Amino acid sequence: MTLGNELGDMIIVLTVSVALIAYLCGCFNGAIIVSKYILRDDVRNHGSGNAGLTNFHRTFGGGLTAVVILTDVLKAVVALWLSGVLLEYFSPGEPEIMFVLAKYWAALFCLLGHMFPIMFGFKGGKGILSGGTIALMIDWRIALVVWGGFLVLVILTRYVSLGSVWAGASFPFISWYCFPDPVIVVLAFLCGGLVVWQHRGNIQRLIRGNERKLSFHKKKEGNA
Repeated sequence: MTLGNELGDMIIVLTVSVALIAYLCGCFNGAIIVSKYILRDDVRNHGSGNAGLTNFHRTFGGGLTAVVILTDVLKAVVALWLSGVLLEYFSPGEPEIMFVLAKYWAALFCLLGHMFPIMFGFKGGKGILSGGTIALMIDWRIALVVWGGFLVLVILTRYVSLGSVWAGASFPFISWYCFPDPVIVVLAFLCGGLVVWQHRGNIQRLIRGNERKLSFHKKKEGNA
């Protein structure tokens, strides 16, 4: 086997390993796990049917919301952290941009796992909390734009979905500014595009003027 073949095999193993691990991490959906196995009442049977933090909070409220947050944050942290560990193990001494690229690759599959979890019938959440964690782990400038716009819009309008659409739409552009690498830019647009696509129903309700605003009171039905 030539050196070139060995290198090609190593790249394939690394790429597939990161994708598989990140996807499986993403499948650990906090809202589904807590509602289905602790509360014995699947959150997807309530409100918008979405397995996300907003719908969980509106449906159940309470301290278990913190468990949902922790789960969705930790899975993104683990997915992106392991991408760096695997890269260092299979190919030590890579330039820093390769570690950034590995994070974006892991981010894409972590979001896919969150949105389309294989163990939960491919019906998951919209990726905002995990996506926000991903932004924090990649670069503080990206996190500042994504989280800053999200918080400003939610505070001013009380529309979580509006802030979420901003987060998804702004992510690829600030990524392009920070890391003008063509592969990274493509991955960033895929990640941001997934988030925006998952909020297409919210966008329609925002346009029609019947999107629900953020409430801190427990409610049983909604359009989260």
